[in-house]
Amino acid sequence: MNLISKKVESDRIGGLCDPLSIGIRQPSSGALKFPAQKAGIMDELKRRIQAEGKNLGDGILKIDSLLNHQIDAGLIMRCGQEIARRFSHAGVTRILTAEVSGIAPAFATAVTLGVPVVYARKVKPVTMYGPVYLETAPSHTKGIDVQLLVAAEFMPADQRVLIIDDFLASGKTLRSLVRIVRSAKSEVVGIGCVVEKTFEGGRQALEHYNVPIEALATITSMDDGQIVFADEVGESSSQR
Repeated sequence: MNLISKKVESDRIGGLCDPLSIGIRQPSSGALKFPAQKAGIMDELKRRIQAEGKNLGDGILKIDSLLNHQIDAGLIMRCGQEIARRFSHAGVTRILTAEVSGIAPAFATAVTLGVPVVYARKVKPVTMYGPVYLETAPSHTKGIDVQLLVAAEFMPADQRVLIIDDFLASGKTLRSLVRIVRSAKSEVVGIGCVVEKTFEGGRQALEHYNVPIEALATITSMDDGQIVFADEVGESSSQR
């Protein structure tokens, strides 16, 4: 883990989005309240993946019409609400994700929990100066290692951090994000993803961190052009 330049203490955080502005009401105090979730959101997500997802081979799932290029805002907000519900008792104070596709579900979760969301940049902009946490992670879709950079001022110590991403596959990007949090002397209280591909072993690679891991849709196989979910073992979705 590299911290570029001397760390300067700062408790400044980015401005919070007002949940009321998008129709999600937060209580003034006490336990968070969540919109009623029907069994529904996971089933809805799986149906959409089956209908619109493309199995590109080599374990790559294209869900560009939902999340990775076009964002179905309503669906992703419901996903964020469900992730927030699952971590509602974790005392989350900050969410960390990686650009680009992790931002939408992280934002939806952060709005529901009423906490800031920080995303690791892959290219250092001219506006990012001062101490920076730096890690690298391999990109499955790009076939190269990418940098993950977080300004130290937005990842202060003693935070309770929930890490969010679009996919849990090999777990290597998530492991890099965990290292950033730990280097900042904060605590990872959970990991949440929209889609998990169990056959890539990411959950096992993260188990030693001993934090809860949640995924809304779990894919167990993409062999022979199929998309098979965890509750469909022995069955197959139609070929995409």
